[in-house]
Amino acid sequence: MITRYIRYTTFALCAALFVVSLIGLFWSSVYLIPAVIFAGLTAVGIHDVTQRNHAILRNYPVLGHIRFLFEMIRPEIRQYLLESDQDEEPFSREARGIVYQRAKNVEDKRPFGTKISVYGGGYQWLTHSIRPKKITNTDFRVMVGGPDCRKPYSLSMYNISAMSFGALSANAISALSKGAKAGGFAHDTGEGGISRYHREGGGDLIYEIGTGYFGCRTPDGKFDPEKFREVAALDQVKMIEIKLSQGAKPGQGGILPAAKITPEISEARGVPMGVDCHSPDGHNAFSTPIELMEFIAQLRELSDGKPIGYKLCVGHRREFMCMVKAMLHTGITPDFIVIDGKEGGTGAAPLEFANHMGMPLVEGLTFAHNALRGAGLRDKIMIGASGKLIHAFDIAKALALGADWANSARGFMFSIGCIQAQACHTNHCPTGVATQDPIRQRALVVPDKAVRVANFHRNTLKALGDMSGAAGLSHPSEFLPWHLMMRENDREMVTGEDVYPYMPEGFLLREDDERFGYIKRWHRSSAESFEPFDDGV
Repeated sequence: MITRYIRYTTFALCAALFVVSLIGLFWSSVYLIPAVIFAGLTAVGIHDVTQRNHAILRNYPVLGHIRFLFEMIRPEIRQYLLESDQDEEPFSREARGIVYQRAKNVEDKRPFGTKISVYGGGYQWLTHSIRPKKITNTDFRVMVGGPDCRKPYSLSMYNISAMSFGALSANAISALSKGAKAGGFAHDTGEGGISRYHREGGGDLIYEIGTGYFGCRTPDGKFDPEKFREVAALDQVKMIEIKLSQGAKPGQGGILPAAKITPEISEARGVPMGVDCHSPDGHNAFSTPIELMEFIAQLRELSDGKPIGYKLCVGHRREFMCMVKAMLHTGITPDFIVIDGKEGGTGAAPLEFANHMGMPLVEGLTFAHNALRGAGLRDKIMIGASGKLIHAFDIAKALALGADWANSARGFMFSIGCIQAQACHTNHCPTGVATQDPIRQRALVVPDKAVRVANFHRNTLKALGDMSGAAGLSHPSEFLPWHLMMRENDREMVTGEDVYPYMPEGFLLREDDERFGYIKRWHRSSAESFEPFDDGV
């Protein structure tokens, strides 16, 4: 019988000590402080046993709050006390550490050899040369702009990936933009429009247009050509990116509640105050592959010839083939395509989407690269890659598998102080990066963090140059699949060329190579519609 009530012991003890403290007040005022403390705890206990929302608190008044405390600080406990240097939650301590060191411009070397099991399945490495080269200029760039582009842009091989103002704080956007300007690289706005903080920072911008058409929308959420023309005319805007999908939650839009829409967010997005802001699941400016190409041509004309492209996480591979066929049918090609791996994750997403929806970067990148090669279009279209690319090997691997440049979101978040608290969607970010709380974001000192952004970019490209030189290459763009080695299983070694080969140029047009199911999907794709004409996907 006694054990049934032992769970109330803490509550009963608090109440008893409150009574004792009250009695003690007759002798000394010293008992005032414990009386107040135990009065508060007793009140908490009374509330716990009478509330109806939390069973744990009803059964364990006062004591049950410890459970919620540990649940709240679990990420911090794991990060600082329990996880090893190699545990990815989602980024390892080692990976975060290298970003912090490069951002602060301090020594980034490691003693005593690798901590990675080099004979375990999944281990990857780059081959090196006995004739290494010294690369002194590591300001690596690619020219983005196809045959119809009148204002091509010299883009750094490493840039800030899409993160919206509203998701990130004003101070975070300012620091990223100022850092991009100082380092001479580009900052993708995300779909939340161009804010005053993007403009004040002065960095080159990739203007992302999502399904909400923020910054270029009509009052009812349609695309507004004239508003787009005004935004695209800004000198800071160097490229325009249509967001078809993103790695964290492909195929899903979102909503920004009215309560979170500040006057500054309203200004950047072109949405009214006091009304929920919707991002639809899909675009309304086009619905077929051909219409997508026509939309690209329209944006190119409205922007006076700036590079136009789109970003997607690869889903139905047939749908990507539909876009390729539409390019051939219309003669209109995007200047670039950004492949976002499902590893991408700055946007809050349902667990099922984050874990099990969308194609990982490696498979998505190699498929898109080979599909464009197969249609004879690869030399007209540049490919960017994004999704957990935060150090030089990540970039080199993406380049070897077909990318022309890499983008990073969370890497640059680390550079401005993110500690992976994973509270981005709560408005309670402890470092002021992902919050609109004016008090919290004051902790992020813009001038200091802007320098760190530029440092991280410069030092990462220097490391990429060192790896390229060690491989005997003159430029990172020379990385190819056979430079990449990996273990599929313990102690079994294969080359990137074995697993992710470059398919022959024009093979889809000749229909002479049936490897990996490309031809099958090519036959099932159509320029006129994304809809399948059979029972498949």
